[in-house]
This record gives sequence, C-alpha cells and structure tokens, in this order.
Amino acid sequence: MRPLERIEGREKVTGRARYAVEYPVEGVAYAAAVQATVGRGEIVAVGTTAALALPGVLAVLSCENAPEVNAVDDGELALFQSRRVSYRGQFVAAVVAETLETAREAARLVRIDYVSEPPDVRLHPGHPGIYKPDRVNPVFPADTERGDPEGAFAASDVRVDATYTTPAEHNNPMEPHATLAVWDGDGGLTLYDSNQGPSLVRDTAAEIFGLGPDRVRIVSPHVGGGFGSKGTPRPNLVLAAMAARAAGRPVKFAQTRQQMYSATGYRTPTIQRVRLGADADGRLTAIVHEALEQSSTVREFAEQTTTPTRVMYQAPHRRTAHRLARLDVPTPSWMRAPGETPGMFALESAMDELAVAAGIDPIELRIRNEPDAAPESGLAFSSRNLVACLRQGADRFGWAGRDPAPAARREGRKLIGMGVASATYPAYRLPNRATARAEVDGTFTVRIAAVDIGTGARTALTLIAAEALKAEPERVTVELGDSDLPRASVAGGSGGTAGWGTAVVRACEALLPMLEEDRRPVEASADTTAEIEAQEELARHAFGAQFAEVEVDVDTGEIRVPRMLGVFAVGRVINAVTARSQFIGGMTMGLGMALMEESVMDEEFGDYLTRDLAQYHLPACADVRDIDAFWVDEHDPHLNPMGSKGIGEIGIVGAAAAVANAVHHATGLRIRDLPITPARMLTAL
Repeated sequence: MRPLERIEGREKVTGRARYAVEYPVEGVAYAAAVQATVGRGEIVAVGTTAALALPGVLAVLSCENAPEVNAVDDGELALFQSRRVSYRGQFVAAVVAETLETAREAARLVRIDYVSEPPDVRLHPGHPGIYKPDRVNPVFPADTERGDPEGAFAASDVRVDATYTTPAEHNNPMEPHATLAVWDGDGGLTLYDSNQGPSLVRDTAAEIFGLGPDRVRIVSPHVGGGFGSKGTPRPNLVLAAMAARAAGRPVKFAQTRQQMYSATGYRTPTIQRVRLGADADGRLTAIVHEALEQSSTVREFAEQTTTPTRVMYQAPHRRTAHRLARLDVPTPSWMRAPGETPGMFALESAMDELAVAAGIDPIELRIRNEPDAAPESGLAFSSRNLVACLRQGADRFGWAGRDPAPAARREGRKLIGMGVASATYPAYRLPNRATARAEVDGTFTVRIAAVDIGTGARTALTLIAAEALKAEPERVTVELGDSDLPRASVAGGSGGTAGWGTAVVRACEALLPMLEEDRRPVEASADTTAEIEAQEELARHAFGAQFAEVEVDVDTGEIRVPRMLGVFAVGRVINAVTARSQFIGGMTMGLGMALMEESVMDEEFGDYLTRDLAQYHLPACADVRDIDAFWVDEHDPHLNPMGSKGIGEIGIVGAAAAVANAVHHATGLRIRDLPITPARMLTAL
C-alpha cells in the first residue's frame, strides 16, 4: 500500500474537527465536580445552600438527592450512590449552572462534612492485604509454573536476583475526559464523548440508566488521545448524563487536568522480583518473575505484568506470579501496553544484568535463549523475528563499536553508554461488523463504529478498504466514531486495525460480486465473529528491539538521550507514515517512563501530589534529539486478511529498559527504580 498522510489532518489543523464538548447544542449548561477532601471515610452531610444561592446555578447533585442508577461491574461509575468515600479526589457532588465559571464557583461553595479515617495508600511487600487474584488483565491466569524453578535457580552457574520498581503513571491525553449529554423528549440519550470504543460505551451507558441500547447514541468522530485511559467509560459520562437530566437541558462536563489524576485510571506501581539462572554459556535454566501491584477498594484491576516473560525466552524451569493489594486509591486501568511495559522493564533489565554477570554481549545472550515455540504454552509462533530485529538494529545503531566495559567512554563531564532491550506485544483480533456501500457517483462508503484516537485508524482503514475494493483511496470514505454504525471493538490492545480491518475487508469482498451483477448502488455487510472463533490456535505476537544511547552528567546527574532506535517485526505495515509516528510516539513515552514520569502519592492525605503537566514531567522535543524506527519484512498468513500486527503499543515496550541499560553501561551503576531522575543518579554517583 502506498503511504498516505492522515485523511483528517486538514480538519485538525484548521480547527474544523470537533471534539466531545465542541458540538454546538442549544441551551447548553455546564457541570463542575466536587471532589472528596479525605482519603477514606463517610459523608455525613452535604451543604448546598450557598451554592444554590449563586445566580445561574441550576442544580446540585450528591448522595443526598442523586437518582438511583443501575450497578455495573465498574464501581467507579456508581456516581453519588453511596456515602462511602473510597479515595481522595473521588467525585462526591456536582453543580450544574448557566456558565462554566458559575459552576466552578458554586462547586467551591458546596460543603461536605465527613467522618474520616486514615487512608491506606502505600504499596509495599509487607502489606497484610496482599492476595493472589483469580486472573490478570484481560483473562490470563495469575500464576504459571513449569518444572522446579527454585532448585534450578539454586543450581545455576550464573544467577541474577534483583528487585525492580516502577511508579504510578498517568496517561495524560491532550483532550481531557469530557462528555456533552443530551436527553431528547422521548427519554433517549445522546452522548458526545471522548472515548476509545463507542459500542462499548453505548452498552454501558444504557445499562447504567436503564435504557435499551437503541435509545443511546455515542458520538466520537475525533478523540484527542487516550493511551488506554478512555478504553472504558469514566465518571465524566455518568456525571454529564445525570446532570443533564436534573437540569432538563444539555450539559457539558470536561474534567480539569488536575481531576484527571483521580478519575481516569493510571498505570499501577509495581514491585517486581526477577530471578534468572543460566549455565556458563548464558543459556537460561530458570526464570522466576513475581510482581506486586495495587488496585482500589472500589474495583479489582490486576495488570498482567509478568505475562511477557511467558513468551520471551526459553528455560525449562520457570514461574510467573502476580499479587495484589487493595488500597484506598483510585482504580488503576489500562495505560499504553499495560503489563508488558513495566514487566519488560524488569525482565530486560535482568537480562542485561545476566549478560554482564556471564560476560556475554547482551544481544548474543538474547539470541542464545531464543525459543522454538512459545515457552509456556508450547504453541507454535505464527511468526517470530526478534533475532532479525536485534541484528538489524545492532547494524543500524553501530553496536559493534561499543566497548563492553562499563564507564569506558567519557567526554568532559559526560559518561556515555549504549543499551538494548527486547520488546513484545500480543497480536489481538476481536470480532467486528462493517458495511461497504457503492455510491451512485462511483465512490464507496465504509461504515464501522471504530474510533480514531489519534493513531491514524481512519487513514489505515481507508487504505485497507481501497485495496480490497481495487479502488484508489480517494474514492473511499470511511465513517467511524458513532455507535449507530456497525458494532466495533475498542481501540485498545493494539487490536483495532486487525479487528476492524478484517470486518472492512470482508464487507468489501462481499460487495465486489454485487457490483458485477448490478451497477446501481448496493451495500454489503460482514460479521467476523465466526471467522475469528474458528482461527487456528497459535502464539501470535509482535516483537522488536530497542536501542538507546545516553549521556550522564557526573556533576548534575542529568541524563540525556541523544539517540534512540527501534526495529520491529509487526507483519505487514499498512501505512508507513502513521506507523512510524506510532512507533516513535511509543518510544518517546518509554523515554518518559525511564527518566521523568512519576505520580507521587502523599501517604498522609492519600492524594497524588503531581497533578498537572508542570509537576508531572513528560518528554518534549528537546528531550528526543534523534529517534527513529524501522521494521523488518515479515510475512505472516495466520493473522488477518491484511497480514498485519498491532503497532500502537509495542513501541513503548522495552524502551525504558534500553535507557536504563544504557545508563548502567555509561556509569557502571545499576538503577533499578524508575524514573532515573538526576537526584537518584547523583545519589548513586
């Protein structure tokens, strides 16, 4: 397929692309949320007199007057249904007013009285509430074990036993979580909402408000980022709909940047112990990877931190395990490559430590432990080109010129080093539906309730449809971002293009013979459920190799990354332009994870201290000086009609480990706790 610039690019740069709260709706009012100021406790009274006395205030909602809504699996959505406060920052009331300024001022005047208790917010190995969850996201067993990992580790010639930690991190999409809610005269509900799956959001909203799915419509043609945080409905949706019903008019509610640190999910902190045992030649005999994570008291969310270890390297004796502690904190959720990202930081750092201990080049060590089949399931890989990624990346990055000795290269105040790490991510594909229609003017319209969260999905689906229809992309229009369109899976798990694209291809294939028989406008549809349920059982994964060069200032502890390179094996790349953008975006997030990103918890008050982009640091252009991504040629007929694997998440996997490994090579110091800040670096130096 020929590369194609983003189809909606002009709309975005000219401001014509509308986001959730930008739709012109008559009679709109505005909502503002009141957040709990205690970390745990009970609401005993809600004082609304001062707020209601403010001119322009239409309603105040709280646990004392909110309408009852139906329970769903996500307790975060049971807004104002209980007096219980489960974490600081929880939405405990809302004000609706004529203007946004009035709503926010009135929210400040709402008085909430509590009986408070000390919150339990610190994740640590000695927590008394640690337990084994039944499963981890999405449906993996919490633990796996093969052979005798303890005995094999103890008998190994070379051993690594290390603990790695990663902090809580927040997704921070540019468009906040926002909803414009409109009830019609017949009790139907339209929600202009920033989300990653209109079909799922419709079903959830319908269940919450006791409506048939046909009475709810979700409109999301443009979404300003999500990184997983918009994968499921958030409290903003319930608040906006509830407020619109109370006020009797449309209501807009957009979370502030500060509120997004309490009510939109985040990446759980992890404490991971990795033990690797190998023979004198560096071949693994034992792998043990154990992770401790946190969830909330509202809902269990267990991240799949150790699951990538189950597919990466061959070893006859192995164990992976997950443990969870339920704390008085907001519920963690998906954040770009949940599980794989923190898990591979630990595993790939440990592999680097093993390479140093065994005196083997880190790339050679990984190649020596390449499996013939998935190490735990025994399934054949549909394709696996990790070795090709490592070798091609080494050539492009100049790995052969690297002095293996730590702290061997110094230029003035700067110590310089290079690091490498592997990456992997599952190749998911879910059932979807789509229609393809031939228009009277010779163009085509493809419809599917997919959503473009900035990934270039609209452009990729246009190319996929055009190829299937044997037409130029300019003749194809893809309609998406609306729950009234054929049902689609969520934009998550790097499975969007694979799942949506399969349905689009099948609809287009069904349309082609109809065109030969009838030159009038015709339409065909497809449902891929049966096809996907019948697919052969194989281990389907994308793989990659990440390379980083760092400069460590010995006087200030500052770390700069002058070069990063990623090489990936992701099947067929649909659109080279947007694919490269996705890879580089993921690698940049990995750089942020390695050096900057950290949501700091105040253990006394139970709230995150880093609540805006001034304090929660993200990499900017000046931090990403030379970053590039390539991919190897990979033909995999066992994936989908396009032969593609997901690319939205693998770019971040392994990136943080590559940077941390480069820091060790530069300095000889192993920093096992992220982020590697100047303060941590100076302390180590």
